[in-house]
Amino acid sequence: MIEDATLTKVLGRAMATGAEFAEVFAEDKRSSSAHLDDGKVEELSSGRDRGAGIRVVAGDTTGYAHTADITESGLLAAAEAAAAAARGGGGGARVVALGARHDADRGYRYEILPEDVAKATKVELLVKANDVARSSGSAITQVSASYADSRKRILVANSDGLLATDDSVRTLFSVSCVASADTGMQTGRQSIGHTMGFELFDRYDVEELAREAAERAITKLLARPAPSGQMPVVIGSGGGGVLFHEACGHGLEADLIAKGASVFKGRVGELVASPMVTLVDDGTMAREWGCFGIDDEGNAAQRNVLIQDGVLTDYMWDYLRARKEGRSSSGNGRRQSYQHLPMVRMTNTYLLASDGDPDDIIASTDHGVFVKHLGGGQVNTATGDFVFGMTEAYLIENGEITEPLREGNLIGNGPEVLQLIDAVGDDFAMGPPGTCGKDGQGVPVGDGVPTLRVSSLTIGGTAA
Repeated sequence: MIEDATLTKVLGRAMATGAEFAEVFAEDKRSSSAHLDDGKVEELSSGRDRGAGIRVVAGDTTGYAHTADITESGLLAAAEAAAAAARGGGGGARVVALGARHDADRGYRYEILPEDVAKATKVELLVKANDVARSSGSAITQVSASYADSRKRILVANSDGLLATDDSVRTLFSVSCVASADTGMQTGRQSIGHTMGFELFDRYDVEELAREAAERAITKLLARPAPSGQMPVVIGSGGGGVLFHEACGHGLEADLIAKGASVFKGRVGELVASPMVTLVDDGTMAREWGCFGIDDEGNAAQRNVLIQDGVLTDYMWDYLRARKEGRSSSGNGRRQSYQHLPMVRMTNTYLLASDGDPDDIIASTDHGVFVKHLGGGQVNTATGDFVFGMTEAYLIENGEITEPLREGNLIGNGPEVLQLIDAVGDDFAMGPPGTCGKDGQGVPVGDGVPTLRVSSLTIGGTAA
């Protein structure tokens, strides 16, 4: 992508005014997508985005410049701009000795690159999903399906001598259905996405995906209003991981800790959760949506235990914040693109399974709510308070899952929820692919949970 000799010159120019640290992040991303709505292909697009960002740090000031011109002259100009932003004046030069180029090894190969697959083949998947969803019943009145893939190659070089590259391929497919009846309209959605090539569709059947989305929408037509008030909530495996991503994951990111914007600040070594809880963030999970070989600062992906048996063991770190603390990065420095500065971000965040039987967890819950899938939510990291939508939920009566519920909200506090987990199953599963937004940037993430029970959560339903 960029010659080593050019990188050396650029880093030297960036350090010339007395900076403490300089970094080049280069990216070459190809992507394609297709969308079908109401039986017609509405969008079919492809694109390429290539450029580099130069970061220069001097004291507490960071200068950043990005450019789509990755020639030597373009990169040198960006380096001068970033250096000027970090610290004006000065002079001289500093020679940066780069180490051997390290190509990330994720332990598996991409079998079928999406860029080698004909557009017609991708569209055929959308048509197939549409036909199957509509054949699920006359109640299905609308179907939309989306396909997307990307291949992102990055290079990271910095003034400490690091030189590393990575090549990530991601493929995504989703189906959304609307069912209509006298009781109104309901939606059902299913999606799959992994860090792999077009072989995704050798592992997953889009017809089954469409059938599940349609059946979910049809089932919800018979739903009763969700109850209101505090009660036990059982969260199903896979579908509820986003709760922990939002409710406590963000609060364990070192930048929010440094700002004092997290309820977990200064609590390392304390019991912050039920002893049943072990929370992990893991960028090494092969083929999961949030995995990678290196993070966007060039550090190898890692598996980081954040909470062990209820005890807070560590936060997530990017390179610069870890450097200030005299410790190593945890591989959590991520950015949306070369146009953005990196920040501390999650990868694949999940709760480890225990030895509980999922059926027993339901059977021992006299009355409550079973949440099979959670939707989007909001969290205040300073207080831990959150609100999440339930996209698929059922009533639990006398230890049995009974009627489906209309969409309502889960309302609670992250640290309190961690303490109130009183049962954890042995059926761990990762949930659907997600995009995590933070400070205007979005990055791909995964999350997962086994079946678990929270002894008391507030349900924001509409039932009297």
